[in-house]
Amino acid sequence: MTPGHLVRSPADLLALDREHVWHPYGPMPAASSPLLVESARGVRLRLAEPVFGQRELVDGMASWWSAVHGYRHPVLDAAAGEQLGRMSHVMFGGLTHRPAVELATRLAEVTPGQLRHVFLADSGSVAVEVALKMCLQHWVSLGQPAKRRVLTWRGGYHGDTWHAMSVCDPEGGMHRLWSGALPRQVFADAPPPGFDASADAAYVERLRALVAEHAAELAAVVVEPVVQGAGGMTFHSPAYLRALREICDEHDVLLVFDEIATGFGRTGRLFAAEHAGVVPDVLCLGKALTGGYLTLAATLCTPRVAEGISRGEVPVLAHGPTYMGNPLACAVALASVDLLLAGDWAGDVARIEGGLREGLAPAAELPGVREVRVLGAIGVVRLDHGVDMAAATEAAVRAGVWLRPFRDLIYTMPPYVTEDADVARICAAAVAAARAG
Repeated sequence: MTPGHLVRSPADLLALDREHVWHPYGPMPAASSPLLVESARGVRLRLAEPVFGQRELVDGMASWWSAVHGYRHPVLDAAAGEQLGRMSHVMFGGLTHRPAVELATRLAEVTPGQLRHVFLADSGSVAVEVALKMCLQHWVSLGQPAKRRVLTWRGGYHGDTWHAMSVCDPEGGMHRLWSGALPRQVFADAPPPGFDASADAAYVERLRALVAEHAAELAAVVVEPVVQGAGGMTFHSPAYLRALREICDEHDVLLVFDEIATGFGRTGRLFAAEHAGVVPDVLCLGKALTGGYLTLAATLCTPRVAEGISRGEVPVLAHGPTYMGNPLACAVALASVDLLLAGDWAGDVARIEGGLREGLAPAAELPGVREVRVLGAIGVVRLDHGVDMAAATEAAVRAGVWLRPFRDLIYTMPPYVTEDADVARICAAAVAAARAG
């Protein structure tokens, strides 16, 4: 028996994890031990051994917002198994296959406007890289190489790869360490908070003036529509998206929406852009695209962007991930999108929204809580101090729920299949975490 086939105890696995595995956003070795998951089904994670008296946890995070159908869904399991019987991968350069063609066609059909052309990437960060590369190359191909900067607003987060980091919040974000080395982008103030708030006319005029000032050097404006995710879980009025569309058109600047977190129903609309009734020139999708089964993302663009690139001295988009268009991921993604559209996803998100509003309301009365906010299947408890990760996580686990707080936030984005009793349990755990953290 080779070492790779040894049956190791949970303690041995955690010891090896500490020695070898570098977890996201953590030191090496880790400051605290992760929980060891042995399986998952529905909305529950089963631990290899009990932790704080709990062997199963309701997943309040949908595996970083991706597992919208929960785990081991029979439709997605079947799609994966069927595709494995044909091929798990084949290179995408010079070849194509049914899963990629059908997925791209479906995405072009369900997204708003004329987002007809689909570049299949392998992660959300790469989708943003591709979007920015598209925009820069569009202008180079049209003989305007000076248009090479990007404008965004503060409080955003667009991923951890190089160009994506340059449009994350430069001060409050996690990438300020690289501020001297990253491309220097143009930053507007964060949009005034409040999904239902009236648009601030003065803020819109400041946006307009900033775009006008830099229009000659701006390739694009890139923002997260309606919800700024990992940058702070803040919500803003869709009116600012309508203003950006108007301003970008006025000054001949492309508009990019990063819907990696918000796409596929999370905010109550299939795509957050639909709250505003506007269409970007480029749209980034990921996370829920495969229902959390496999890594896959997509960058969609309008014919205007694609045709601009094709007119250039280099008429190709020079980007080609090895696993681009992976058949296994595309087959599962197509099944996930069709499963979502065939069900009552809007009703489920509205039901969860109601449960989150009711269940998180008691947190607003706790000392140290600054704000509670809910939109769609997103619930946020914001503290007036940095969260004590260990204490908050322990409180949630003791309540039978997996949450992953960060900065000053305790939040949840549960799978859409989460039943009312489990939504209530998630809320109780979030309140306990807020009290402890």
